[in-house]
Amino acid sequence: MSRDAAELAHRLAREAEAVCRHYLSNGRRVGNYWQVGDVRNTIGRSMFVRLKDGDAGKRPAGKWTDAATGEHGDLLDVIRESCGLVDFHDVTEEARRFLSLPRSEPEPDNPPGRSPAPTGSPESARRLFAMSRPIAGTIAETYLRRRGITDLHGIGSLRFHPRCYYRPEADAPTETWPAMIAAVTDLEGHITGVHRTWLDPSGRDKAPVDTPRRAMGHLLGHAVRFDPASDVMAAGEGIETMLSLRCLMPSMAMVAALSAAHLAAILFPEALRRLYIVRDDDRAGDGAMNRLIDRARMAAIEAMVLSPQCGDLNEDLRNFGINALRAALRIQLAPEDAVRFLGMSVRTGIGDEAGTPP
Repeated sequence: MSRDAAELAHRLAREAEAVCRHYLSNGRRVGNYWQVGDVRNTIGRSMFVRLKDGDAGKRPAGKWTDAATGEHGDLLDVIRESCGLVDFHDVTEEARRFLSLPRSEPEPDNPPGRSPAPTGSPESARRLFAMSRPIAGTIAETYLRRRGITDLHGIGSLRFHPRCYYRPEADAPTETWPAMIAAVTDLEGHITGVHRTWLDPSGRDKAPVDTPRRAMGHLLGHAVRFDPASDVMAAGEGIETMLSLRCLMPSMAMVAALSAAHLAAILFPEALRRLYIVRDDDRAGDGAMNRLIDRARMAAIEAMVLSPQCGDLNEDLRNFGINALRAALRIQLAPEDAVRFLGMSVRTGIGDEAGTPP
């Protein structure tokens, strides 16, 4: 810890109870401790913050431990997590504000990476994605499997954040929910934004909030990508929609544009020769489909449409099962693509010589 940070932590520790009352307002004082659910200000009793020094300085004020998770830290960590800050500079500035100290002067040789990232910017999106972890064994995996999506190999564009900040409105208190984090990238693979799907802690569904899906960063023309670009690609709106299709055709390049408007504006890889437009069955989906067909034809790219029986392909997968979805899609594919990606004959629906089941 730098000298400045150590001094701020010491000053905060001298005001430990005031810090807790402000940043951990869902807790309460119990003896010489402040008791709360966790460092993100969740209601509960597993985290303890020492309010006064004890045992000749061996147990200093301001230190906290979460008995449920083993997490521990000081009051700067409390400010960072409860306020949803990413950059350490922002944490120290918030601490200075609370302590009524003057703002710090930037050092001439500060590296550019220490500057605050503007809210909603591509840099802020990149930092959130970097803070997240692979989805294997997480609530995000549970959520996808409950939606019938079982092929989760090779989806590095999706990650999981256990406590992603959610603010219902600009002036509303910040909440924390588990979230599936999807990287939005350009054609070169550079992250330009992220999409967040907040989840119920059980993994059974999305979080019970007004807008459980939100994106940030630069989205126009870009998408969440599954597998490298190729001569054949499928493009649709939703992540779950495209992952449902990927369960059947894991070797086809696919992108999720996240909305109808962004689907109509996706950029085409240079090698693309055939585009499958995965349509959502609504007016916005039809509009996006028509605009994308026109753009593809102007670029000399063959455009074909994959239509669902219900609202989207994930509804089809959940309602009818993977075999029925395979049969419905088989007749919508170009014959050579049915063999290449589904491994079956369009005429018979029987697996190829390698024994792929229908």
